[in-house]
Amino acid sequence: MSSGLGQVRKFVSPEIVFGTGCRHRVGSFISGFGAKKVLIVSDPGVLAAGWVRDVEHSLQEQDIAYHLFTAVSPNPRVEEVMLGAEEYHQYGCTAIVAIGGGSPMDCAKAIGIVAAHGRSILEFEGVDTVNIPSPPLVLIPTTAGTSADVSQFVIISNQSERVKFSIVSKAVVPDVSLIDPETTLTMDPFLAACTGIDALVHALEAFVSIGSGPLTDTHALEAMRLLNANLVPMIANPQDIQLREKVMLGSMQAGLAFSNAILGAVHAMSHSLGGFLDLPHGLCNAALVEHVVAFNFAAAPERFKVIAETLGIDCRGLTEHQVRARLIEHLVQLKQAVGFNDTLSMHGVSLSDIPFLANHAMADPCILTNPRKSRQRDVEVVYGEAL
Repeated sequence: MSSGLGQVRKFVSPEIVFGTGCRHRVGSFISGFGAKKVLIVSDPGVLAAGWVRDVEHSLQEQDIAYHLFTAVSPNPRVEEVMLGAEEYHQYGCTAIVAIGGGSPMDCAKAIGIVAAHGRSILEFEGVDTVNIPSPPLVLIPTTAGTSADVSQFVIISNQSERVKFSIVSKAVVPDVSLIDPETTLTMDPFLAACTGIDALVHALEAFVSIGSGPLTDTHALEAMRLLNANLVPMIANPQDIQLREKVMLGSMQAGLAFSNAILGAVHAMSHSLGGFLDLPHGLCNAALVEHVVAFNFAAAPERFKVIAETLGIDCRGLTEHQVRARLIEHLVQLKQAVGFNDTLSMHGVSLSDIPFLANHAMADPCILTNPRKSRQRDVEVVYGEAL
């Protein structure tokens, strides 16, 4: 697999503000867009944690009116997006701020698309389907993992079909991302583990993606290094803000990598699984990651060796087969250290569900950049191993 040199690559990113307390600046960014009224998108958990108050306070300081929309599920749904867009227009909003994890941020991005186009969000599935600019968008993540705040991805759940669908477009890269490690202080250990594993998988998949290259590799490797060293200690020491900063920075680096290099089979399969069972995305990734790495290894052994070395595995004198075994062992140990021992069958997936899941995974844009070309049968086999 080439290093991407000699090929044309593009790199998109929002304006990023990183650091403790930066969420308090949201009002001045919004006033810079000339917005008179803002739709704040969040969810009940983030509201209860108190982070929405900080956004409201910052907007009040700038005399900016706002309407609060918190009807967002852990996997945001088509109906919620449509309702949010309706309220955006109903209350005369001209900009959007989201504060929360991947769900409110994805919902906010999708609301922006619908507010601009006036059509159902279902019509925008796929790559580069958005052709009218969205309203000004400022995102404030409260988890260290999904990187929705720096990515050109939106993932929405279609409950009636029991599937998730992806929208990939640079039109959904926010204008400003305010990344404030303090906001992650209220994550429970399970959410910290879910989002941390998600971020690590973003970095792994971006590094071996066929869309990888020199613009993304440095971000992917630095993300792996930061997350590998700091995720387990952060979950053990939840009040340590320095560890939170490192994990948040790792998550951001992973986001810059995967937003531009795109992902692979773990995410394609995880989106299918999450849509089918309405499970947390990070849990789906954790259940699949080592099985996909085992499947992909032979397609990019040199790249996987660099991953192993970055994760602290001494590869001197090891055969390719031994590197693969050590890498898989390390990933399994890491996910067990943050509390993941789940198999798919523990969540009610049975052999008879696999063709449906594999069929949807094959239709996900993330499968296109997987380093090993996958047929539906291959994907079925990997799901089977993860049972």
